[in-house]
Amino acid sequence: MSIPLHHLRERLDKVYLEYNRREFIHPDPLEFLWRYTITRDREIVGLIASGLAYGRVAQILASTEKVLDVLGPSPSDFLSEVSLKELSVALAGFKHRFTTASEVAALLKSASVLQRKYGLLGNMLGAFLAEDTYHNAHERFVGNLLEQAGMEKCSLLPRPSLRSACKRLHLFTRWMVRRDEVDPGGWDCISPSVLIVPLDVHMFRAAGALGFTERKTAGCAAAYEITESFRAINPDDPVKYDFAITRMGIRGLHDDDIFRTLFS
Repeated sequence: MSIPLHHLRERLDKVYLEYNRREFIHPDPLEFLWRYTITRDREIVGLIASGLAYGRVAQILASTEKVLDVLGPSPSDFLSEVSLKELSVALAGFKHRFTTASEVAALLKSASVLQRKYGLLGNMLGAFLAEDTYHNAHERFVGNLLEQAGMEKCSLLPRPSLRSACKRLHLFTRWMVRRDEVDPGGWDCISPSVLIVPLDVHMFRAAGALGFTERKTAGCAAAYEITESFRAINPDDPVKYDFAITRMGIRGLHDDDIFRTLFS
């Protein structure tokens, strides 16, 4: 790296202060989590909002809104009282690219059952993290949700064992673990220090410009490699700069503009 780590941290902190603000969240499915103050509601909403976060952003927001309209003001209470059949009927006709109403219903009922068992989905993940690596803990987390749902796979949940970047899964975890102006938090049993960067195209390009990776594809290995570089800068909170950096790309800055912002 051509710049000392403490200087790079100063510049990243400057970008964080400029872009990591609530007013920049929209349009992002993260905005839905801020409607809910109770963690068990927020994690249900985060699971769906992150799971549907593929495709065009306008469709992501519209699809998430449709599901939340069914769940009402207290999603966790609603799911604890409704049957899978009743939920499937309420969601009938829902479709988001590859995701069907039956997938959404099964996953939501699975999450509700596991909430009753663990108190929070975050407690389940926290228990796995206490015993295992971050990668394996998330594989077990997804596996439990799918097993309870009676599904071998689900378009809403990426499997870490398939070696993809698992952007949506890491995004969900970031939303629920970190707590600042952008991330609402709620899973206090998990430290931000263990998080992995939710790797999208904007972060992948910025990380390449920073010299954090020379990989050609944004897969699992790249996500872990990039995270380790951020961890060297900020070991307590390696994904702190994720939203700010990706916001620069989403708001129209080109790669050379991002590079200039960080290095000039």
